[in-house]
Amino acid sequence: MSAPLLAEGDFTTPGTGDFWQPVIGSGTWSISRASIVLVLSAVLIAWYLLVATRRLAVVPTGKRQFLTEMTYGFVRNSVARDIIGSRDFLQFVPMLFTMFVLILVNNLFGVIPPVLFPTFSRVGFPAALTLVTFVSYHVVGVRRMGFGGYFKHVIPEGTPWWIVPILWPLEMLTYFFTRPVSLALRLFGNMFAGHLLLVLFITGGEYLVTSGNVGLATAGVFSWLMGVLMTVFEILVEFLQAYIFILLSALYIAGSLADEH
Repeated sequence: MSAPLLAEGDFTTPGTGDFWQPVIGSGTWSISRASIVLVLSAVLIAWYLLVATRRLAVVPTGKRQFLTEMTYGFVRNSVARDIIGSRDFLQFVPMLFTMFVLILVNNLFGVIPPVLFPTFSRVGFPAALTLVTFVSYHVVGVRRMGFGGYFKHVIPEGTPWWIVPILWPLEMLTYFFTRPVSLALRLFGNMFAGHLLLVLFITGGEYLVTSGNVGLATAGVFSWLMGVLMTVFEILVEFLQAYIFILLSALYIAGSLADEH
C-alpha cells in the first residue's frame, strides 16, 4: 500500500482561534489585534477627513475632496434622505456617514497588507455599533410620539382587537431582539466567514505548494488563484455589508419617526 500523499496532522486548518489575537495581556480584558486595528482605522479616517477638507473648493480640484464629497453625498442623499425623508434626515447624516466609513475601512483592512484583519469578524464590535442604532431609533421614536404613543403604534391601526395580544409580543420581540441581533450577526457572519475562507485558500495553497508533490503543488497554485478570486469577491461583500448596515439603520429610524409603523 502506498504512503499517503500528506501526513495527517501536518496542516492545521484555520479556525475561530485565529480571530482571537491578544497583543497586550491575556484573557477577557486583553488588548487584541482587532482593538488595535479599530483604533488605527479611527486615526486614519480622522486624518484623511482633516486633510481632505482643509482647503475646500466649490468644485473639487483634488482627489481627496472629490472622494470625500462623493461618499458623503451617497450617504446623505441615497440613504438618509431617501429612506428617512427630507424633513428629518439631516440630523442622522453624521451618524450614518461615520458608521459607513468606519465599517468600510475596517472591512477593507481584511484584504489590505500588512493588516489583513477585518475588525468586525469579532462579534463584539458589530454588537457595539448595533447598540448605537438600537438606542437611536428607540430614542427618536419616544421623543416623537411619547413613551406610550411609541409602543402603541407598534400595532398598525385597524388591527382586530383579538389579534393584538398575539401580535404585540411578536412585535416587541422584533423591535428589541430580532432587529439588533440580526443587524450585528449579519455583519459579523459575513466578515468572519469571508476571512476564514481567504486564510484557508492561502495557507492551504502554501502547504500544498511546499509539499514536494507535483500534483499537490499544482493544486496549491489553483488554491492561490481561488484566493485571489475570493479576495475580489470579498471586497465587493465588504462594500455591500457597510451599505446594508446603514441602510437598515436608516430604515429602523424611519420606522420610528413614521406616524404609523
